[in-house]
This record gives sequence, structure tokens and C-alpha cells, in this order.
Amino acid sequence: MYLVPTFKDVLNAKKIVSKHLIRTPLLYSKQLSRMLECDAYVKCENVQITGAFKVRGGVNLISKLSDEEKRKGVIAVSTGNHGLSVAYAASLFDVDATIVMPEKANPFKVQAIKDLGAKVVFHGKDYDEAKEWTEKEAVKKGYRYIHSGNEPYLIAGVGTLYLEILEDLPDVDVIIVPVGGGSGASAACIVAKTINPKIKVIGVQSSGAPAVYLSWKNKKTVKMDKINTFAEGLATRAPFELTLDIMWKYLDDMILVEDEEIAKAIILLLKTIHQVAEGAGAAATAAALKLKEQIKGKKVALILSGGNISFDKLKEIITKYS
Repeated sequence: MYLVPTFKDVLNAKKIVSKHLIRTPLLYSKQLSRMLECDAYVKCENVQITGAFKVRGGVNLISKLSDEEKRKGVIAVSTGNHGLSVAYAASLFDVDATIVMPEKANPFKVQAIKDLGAKVVFHGKDYDEAKEWTEKEAVKKGYRYIHSGNEPYLIAGVGTLYLEILEDLPDVDVIIVPVGGGSGASAACIVAKTINPKIKVIGVQSSGAPAVYLSWKNKKTVKMDKINTFAEGLATRAPFELTLDIMWKYLDDMILVEDEEIAKAIILLLKTIHQVAEGAGAAATAAALKLKEQIKGKKVALILSGGNISFDKLKEIITKYS
């Protein structure tokens, strides 16, 4: 059983996060607004120090570790952005970090993690295989294992981005957020529903990796044997207990988008707000295009959760869809 982070935890996290990370812009786009027939704002977490939102959670969590935990070091499993988060936060607080990644992990993210001073270990064909090995390794070596979802301090840290949205756009009607493990969506729920319960929080997953979507819809945990999406930030075969519990309680809706829709949304964000999005980072925009009737005339915040896309993948998408 996990402790559910509270709005007060998010306010406390802000004191830590604001010392080490930038406040990211919430960009209004006339072009996106015209296309979506709403007032469209994009929260640009791609310009964060690690290129993604997760670092907010990493900084908050590692700042709370005991001296003993810091001395022993930390270990995390990641397809990229969680690993970047832990690696960067560990470098801030002088903690040794080991990041376990699937064998075919995004090479751009792998190198970025190494550049932050963390040790990278490859194991397994996907996130879930890497996770199983990592959990055993943490016990064997005595590391503090940092889960990418079941961590109250991590979710509280991520919640600071939604505080910023509500400060910049207090009358926001809808927040659309990508869902991989669900730390972003659960944090959005905690903040938005505390400040104004009328704000709708909508999650979006890849149709090629719908475990959390199916679990949320069916009110029971659903695990997948296989997943197929280029958006590694959405590529989880099983939901996380803590984040799923929060989403079951507070999330208003969740939808699926195809990889082609995500790719086209990457192009759209480049053209309209001149920002680079990775697959997960463009998922909210892809979802907004599917939800046009639902969001028509409303003030909508789209979470561009990260921009850590490899140059080769970006080039491939531009060549195919622009």
C-alpha cells in the first residue's frame, strides 16, 4: 500500500524544484487554437534541463533521501526520461546512480544519461523485462530503487508543472496529458481537482501500448504481453499501482491515439509553436485533434511532456508526414 501524495506535498515540492529547475513556458498558439476550435495552450516541458517533465519528480525525491540511502546509491529502470530525471537529480545531490535500460533504448537518451554521470546497464527487450531485473539487482546490491510511478515524492514533484499551469491560466477548462506509467496524469489530478474540481483531466495512451487505458476503463489491472509503439514514453506493458489508483479516483477520461496520429502531431507542433516533441510529448496534441467536439470553445492545456526524440526518428517522421 502506498501513501497518496497530497496537494500540500506538491506545494512543499515546489520549494525544492524551483531552486533547481526552470519554470517552463505555457505557450498560446493561434494556429492550434484555430485548428482545434478552442483556446489552445502548450506546456513546454521539452525545454526543461533534461528535456522532459520527469526531472521535477527526480529532484524532489532524491532531495528527500536519507544520508544512508544517498551513500548506498540509487537505481532506476527507464526507457529514457525517468532515467534522465534520476541521473540529473543524483548529480545535484552527489549520489551515485545506475540506470537500467532496455537493450534497444533510444541512443539519444542513453548518451544523455551517461553525460550526467550515471552508469547505464542494458537488460531485456522492453521496459518491463528491464524492471524485473532491476528490482532484483536493487535488493542484491542494497541500492535505493526509484520506481517511475509508485513514488509519492516523485508524483508530488511532477505536480509542480500543474501548479504552474494553474498560476498562468487559472480558468483552464481541460488538461490533456500523456500516460505512460501515469505520474503526469495522477499529478495533474491531484493539483487540478484540489484547486478546481470542474477542471477536466484527460489522459492519452498509445493504441499500441494500452495497458493503463484498459485497466482504467475496466476498473481492473490489465497487463499486455506485447506492445508496439515508437513513443517509448508511453511504452509500458503494465500499469503502476499508485498512479492507477489515483487515476481511477480522479481522472475524467482517457483515450487512445495511433502512432501515425502522434507522428503527425509532432509535425504540427513543429509548424505551429516551433517546438520539438518526442512521441509521448506529442500525444496530448494528437488527442486534442480527436477530441475537437469535446473541447470546442474551451481553454485547453496540452502537455508537451518531453522533446527527447532521436534525430533519425525526427528525420523519418518529417520525411514521411510533412
